[in-house]
Amino acid sequence: MPIIPSKVLFVTGIGTNIGKTYATAFLFDKLFESGQKVITQKLVQTGCVGASEDIEAHRRLTGYPTMEEDGLGLTCPYIFSYPASPHFAAEIDGKRVDCKIIDQATETLLSRGYDRVLLEGAGGLMVPITKDYLTADFIADRDYPIALVTSGRLGSINHTLLNLELCRHRGIPVESIVYNLYPAEDDRIIANTLDYLRFYLHKYHPDTQLMVMPERN
Repeated sequence: MPIIPSKVLFVTGIGTNIGKTYATAFLFDKLFESGQKVITQKLVQTGCVGASEDIEAHRRLTGYPTMEEDGLGLTCPYIFSYPASPHFAAEIDGKRVDCKIIDQATETLLSRGYDRVLLEGAGGLMVPITKDYLTADFIADRDYPIALVTSGRLGSINHTLLNLELCRHRGIPVESIVYNLYPAEDDRIIANTLDYLRFYLHKYHPDTQLMVMPERN
C-alpha cells in the first residue's frame, strides 16, 4: 500500500546538533497526548554499530523500552559506523543507501497500525543521502511535511529563513517549527529570535505552527 504522505512527519533541523532527536521525542509526546498511536524512525544513523543511538534516545526520552520494530530494523534500516553524512559514511562501510528500503520500512510501520511515523533525518535538508540525492530530494519526492528544528543561538534566524525559503522553492510543506530553548546562551537573543520567528511565520507561513520546546534531560 502506498504511503500516505500526511502519515509521516519528517523531523529535520537548521543544522547538526540543533536538537532533532529531542524534538522528535517532544513531538512524540504531543501526538501521544492527542490520542495518536505514533512511532519514531531514523532515516540513516551514522557513528554507531549495531543499534541506532538516536532511536535509543527516543525510547529513553519518551519512557518506552526497546520496541519489537527496533529489533526488526524497521525504525532504522541503515546504521553506519563512521560519524559523517550518510553518503560518505555508507562509502566508508562499503555500502550505498537504497531509499526504497527506507520506504518499505516506513510502509511496514504504518501497516502495523501506527497513526503517524516521526522520521528523523540526519543533519539538515541539504545533507546528501547519496552523492546525487539530497535529503530535500527525499522529502520533496514523497510530499512529506516537515517539522523544522531551530533555536535561539546567534545566527539561527538566518539559517531558519534559508531553510524556509528552500522549502518554499521545493514545495515542501512546513507543518511546524520547533524552537529549542537549549542551550540558553543569551536570554535577550533567545526572546528576540522567538518574537521575530512569530512575526515572520504569521506574515509568510501562516499555516506553520510554532512550538516552543523546553530544556529536557
